Amino acid sequence: MKPSLLDVLALTRLTAQDRRKIRKLSSFAAAQAVLTKPEDAVAARDLKLTELWLSRGQRRIIHWFEADYPEALRTISQPPLILFVAGNSALLHAPQVAIVGSRKASPPAQNTARFFAEHLTRAGLLVSSGLAQGVDRAAHEAALSAGATLAVLGTGPDQFFPKHHRQLQQRIEQGGVLVSEFMPGTLARRDHFPRRNRILSALALGVLVVEAQLKSGSLSTARLALEQNRSLMAIPGSIWDNGMTGNLKLLQQGAALVTNVEDVCNELNFKRQTPVVRNECENKSERSLANPRLLANVGNEATSIDTIVARSGLPVAVVSEQLVLLELEGRVASVAGGYIKVGRR
Repeated sequence: MKPSLLDVLALTRLTAQDRRKIRKLSSFAAAQAVLTKPEDAVAARDLKLTELWLSRGQRRIIHWFEADYPEALRTISQPPLILFVAGNSALLHAPQVAIVGSRKASPPAQNTARFFAEHLTRAGLLVSSGLAQGVDRAAHEAALSAGATLAVLGTGPDQFFPKHHRQLQQRIEQGGVLVSEFMPGTLARRDHFPRRNRILSALALGVLVVEAQLKSGSLSTARLALEQNRSLMAIPGSIWDNGMTGNLKLLQQGAALVTNVEDVCNELNFKRQTPVVRNECENKSERSLANPRLLANVGNEATSIDTIVARSGLPVAVVSEQLVLLELEGRVASVAGGYIKVGRR
């Protein structure tokens, strides 16, 4: 007999000892003995909010004893007993790569996240992340431009955090999948995010760190990936860039060095579905209206117009006109302090 919603929600209110007991059982029916008085364990408000959440859209709860529960989660330390899933739940079982990085990501890091997310999606991998600001947001948006994406939440599935990601979260639910172990109505708390990260890393074949400092949530996810026997990859960066200190440390410790999409596919032993794009600008060069001399003088870090003029030897008016063309073609981006080159070097 199918368990009631109240019984399923009661799984979230068990002690650590009872959760261990539950994971050793073979069926929900056998678990009923552990779930004593679920009506006392689950508040009426929580039950009502969950019923309301389930009544809208393509939403479901997947519990430990269901065949749809992701096998990748069963072997980790303290796996969640239930998952709140919004969107295409079949994507939980797709081959995934988690892209993580700083919430205050630099423009080059956001550009890097977009490049890898778009082309890994086109290669057939599902890009996942934590729906935070910075690298996470850039990865989700780029993945959606090419296909689907998966986001693991640190709140209840009905909450929007940060608030300005409301539209992006709704887009992910419509074109991908949202996952949370927290009941509807659960607000963000600091201790929720390490719990979110363990699910993110466990669902993925590997974790790609785009930009991280030595003390960051991204390195926490990296550590979890290693504990869960997942591949760990990192983008290299300048030794002078404080934002990349975490990446350099990971590389010193043995993380796979990644400079292109093919590196990721090889590390994950994943047979890509489409040719690898080594440089998203390669196919644009023949039809470009911009002067290639100018593009060569724009760096991967913010380059001022004065610097571009000095390097290129072109008049200021020509440089300004060409930068507009390059920006329209998606080959440079305007940032504080000037322009950066978009795509790989």
